[in-house]
Amino acid sequence: MIRVPSFIHAGEFQSLKIKDMTFVAYRNQDPPLRNEVFFEEHALIFVLEGEKKFVTPEQDIRVKKGNVVFIPRGYYTMQEAINKQYRSLVFFFNEKLLKEFVAGHLSLFHENSLVEPDPNQGLLVFGINESLEKYIDSIFPYFHLETQYLNHFLNLKLQELLLHLLEIDPTGKLKSIVYNIYKGEKADLEFLMDSYYLKPLSMEELSRLSGRSLSAFKRDFQKQFQTSPALWLKNKRLEHARLLLENTGMNVSEISMEIGYESVSHFIKAFKEKYHVTPSHYKEGERN
Repeated sequence: MIRVPSFIHAGEFQSLKIKDMTFVAYRNQDPPLRNEVFFEEHALIFVLEGEKKFVTPEQDIRVKKGNVVFIPRGYYTMQEAINKQYRSLVFFFNEKLLKEFVAGHLSLFHENSLVEPDPNQGLLVFGINESLEKYIDSIFPYFHLETQYLNHFLNLKLQELLLHLLEIDPTGKLKSIVYNIYKGEKADLEFLMDSYYLKPLSMEELSRLSGRSLSAFKRDFQKQFQTSPALWLKNKRLEHARLLLENTGMNVSEISMEIGYESVSHFIKAFKEKYHVTPSHYKEGERN
């Protein structure tokens, strides 16, 4: 699994940072790949050439040259599938920067102008208008600009970008997403965990997805489920393994990988502790 933007480095991307936070990255000649990707920050992709496919539990979206896609922080399957040459600009929105933007433009976020937030909201796809196209062209010179004021320029470019996006979003969904981030809205824990329990995410990453600090995530989780997140995940994954043993032809090694155990022996040990029988014997019908 790829984690972005932390994996961005020279040779794969050209990137620009605001302080220590990746703001925009440019990729050229991307080969056709299928990757599981965890977006550590909310992101926006401008497709300059080629075509990209995103797969989520709710959506299967193909975007191409001239499209802009807003990606809420989370776990996705991505595939550059159609053209060998793929070019894109990817902007990352750190929550601190988003909150600063809303705080400086509160007059744009009247409560009566906001749509009701959708907890199942997936990707948002827009078309590039003329002013946004000119904005994109204006970004490239900064990749080679040597100035002590670069961070200040880029901070202004971030605010300009967000204003362009609010302008091209006829649904108002993006405005509501950004405003909810500003207010510190927290994700529903049950929906979050049901969506991600099979994904190889750390507790820190799950807590960030929930909109909480790690300590608040563990505290709220214990209050809601009367158990720790680690124990809940272990039991949920083992229950899923049991269903796979009962209903599929997958072998023990395949199931171990499917539920996120890197070690088959650790999976067998955990399964036996819970069900008092090894996965192989369970599959053969030796169940309590």
